[in-house]
Amino acid sequence: MSDELGMMAHRRAAITGGDVLEQVARIVEAEDVAEVVVGLPLTLAGGESDQTREARAFASQLRKKLGIRVTEWDERLSSAQAERDVKGRKRRQAGDVDSAAAEIVLQSVLDARRGGQR
Repeated sequence: MSDELGMMAHRRAAITGGDVLEQVARIVEAEDVAEVVVGLPLTLAGGESDQTREARAFASQLRKKLGIRVTEWDERLSSAQAERDVKGRKRRQAGDVDSAAAEIVLQSVLDARRGGQR
């Protein structure tokens, strides 16, 4: 999630298990979300993989279900950075790395839209 001005990404608990589409739809409705960003797991060379195609299919399902803007964004190396970010925590929970990676991806979208680098 981001702040209302679209300046800062804020970490939320990762969605684990169950019907992910339904869970995202509930969050979108409850939080009055205007856009969803889906991380696109491209290869290091920028190519597509089976995971990339799965992410694109998921984004397509979200578009149909939610009726709002769904943006696909390159997430290369976000998990590695997120792993470093949460590595030193004494209390790690399932989904911490995914949650941190999502925050990193969203922040890169917000920064790019402002024309800044982070």
